[in-house]
Amino acid sequence: MSSMQSLEKLNLSHNNLSGLVPTNFDEMHGLYDIDISYNQLQGPIPNNKAFQNARVEGNDGLCGNVGGLKPCNHSVEYKHTSKLAFLITFPMLGVLLLAFLTFVLIERRRRKRRKKNPEIEGSNMHENFFSISSFDGRKMYGDIMKATNVFDAVYCIGMGGQGSVYKANLPSGTIVAVKKFHQELDGEEASQEEFFNEIRALTQIRHRNIVKFLGFCSTTHHSFLVYEYLEKGSLAAVLSKDYEAKKLDWSTRVRVVKGVAHALCYMHHDCSPPIVHRDITSSNILLHYDYEPCVSDFGTAKLLNPDSLNWTALAGTYGYVAPELAYTMKVTEKCDVYSFGVLALEVIMGKRLGDFISSFSFPSTTYANISLKDAMDQRLPPSTPQLQDELVTIARLSVACRHSHPQSRPTMLMVSQMLSFQTASSYEGLDDITLEQLITI
Repeated sequence: MSSMQSLEKLNLSHNNLSGLVPTNFDEMHGLYDIDISYNQLQGPIPNNKAFQNARVEGNDGLCGNVGGLKPCNHSVEYKHTSKLAFLITFPMLGVLLLAFLTFVLIERRRRKRRKKNPEIEGSNMHENFFSISSFDGRKMYGDIMKATNVFDAVYCIGMGGQGSVYKANLPSGTIVAVKKFHQELDGEEASQEEFFNEIRALTQIRHRNIVKFLGFCSTTHHSFLVYEYLEKGSLAAVLSKDYEAKKLDWSTRVRVVKGVAHALCYMHHDCSPPIVHRDITSSNILLHYDYEPCVSDFGTAKLLNPDSLNWTALAGTYGYVAPELAYTMKVTEKCDVYSFGVLALEVIMGKRLGDFISSFSFPSTTYANISLKDAMDQRLPPSTPQLQDELVTIARLSVACRHSHPQSRPTMLMVSQMLSFQTASSYEGLDDITLEQLITI
């Protein structure tokens, strides 16, 4: 009302108004005539020329130097002022107290999260994009939203239990893969743990056979991870299509097995603390345009604490999970070794051993009569003698890696070294290894 500087006359009579007369009437310099009669107003009259001749009758609580009004009692005025101050101050103190308690609760949650995720302590996990590489995080977030049309299904290139993967072509020409966690799972503790597990593992590893991590985003709307984009997709997808599988010749398959072995060796023996992936499968091995393999999806990864028993809930994919996890929840590197053994055999057979066996109707007593040569991927022509030696080594290592007793399995360091320094086989060929030997461990 004080902004109405041109107002000259104001009639507020018979409006059943109550309370104090606002002091901002003093600022209305154009006002010269006012009628506030027959209301329930109280307190002092404002020091304004319009109120010197104002009609104020019918307001028993008003006071001031105006004809017909009693002089103001300053003690009463002080009482009203004190009451008003109390009414204003008390709610403000309540708001401040509530804000303080909220801050304490938020800070306590942040400290808990920092203890669980020390590597990302420096970033604001609620509304920030944290960039690992040279990309500008905030700009990259906007580019991803635009490139995927806010995660339109058209740009989805893969789906999993925890989220979907999108292909994003950024304005710079860079193509990235964006793993977006399902929105309904964003608030769930288990899903959040997988999200932070993956960040925690990937921020400390750099290896040519491990997918390159570019950054992450965690907001109230989205939780996603950003990786380099690998053109050929997953190993599982390639092996499932005859046309693509034929491109994956024997030398390339040997290279794939070696690459995965080197990546796991690095994670187990060169990282501190060691990292156990816990879900090594053909679906989690991605391929570059030249079929160079990269281990991906670290959502279930476990960083082994030397001062801890490293007990955890069961994780992994059926058929790849080490058998000891059926009776113990203790995670060791040997869990990955077992999964690698399953994967290595899958690469040279073109399908998992269990799927191969179920495709035949012959009794188990005939397994001894079927050689590895017959079990290998028949979509490819026979291998050269040199490659045959390497394939035999892979088959033998697969058997050793899948030993039922974890302590009897080789380490990934041993596996990596054996594959790297491959020498001629001791007169053993693909015909000398039987399906029975591959199954009976």
